[in-house]
Amino acid sequence: MPNIKSAKKRVKVIEKKTLRNNMIKTSYKTAIKKFEEAVNSGNVEEAKVLLSEATKKIDQACTKGVIVKNTAARKKSNLSKKLNAAMA
Repeated sequence: MPNIKSAKKRVKVIEKKTLRNNMIKTSYKTAIKKFEEAVNSGNVEEAKVLLSEATKKIDQACTKGVIVKNTAARKKSNLSKKLNAAMA
């Protein structure tokens, strides 16, 4: 445990940021899972709507610094590939 006042504050701040990051990470992963379930069940119309939601969540995670820009682009690309394959 830290003894210095500034170190104690850093611990508090890091705990808050960790909770925020986990919340953001969970929300975009959940959005991706919902999209993949819709694609696997063959519901293309619902998958289109869920793709835009998942894309939005991924972009928010990227903006907040939870994931890197290239990771976000790769995830969005993979999702759109899955939707195009389901539509074909």
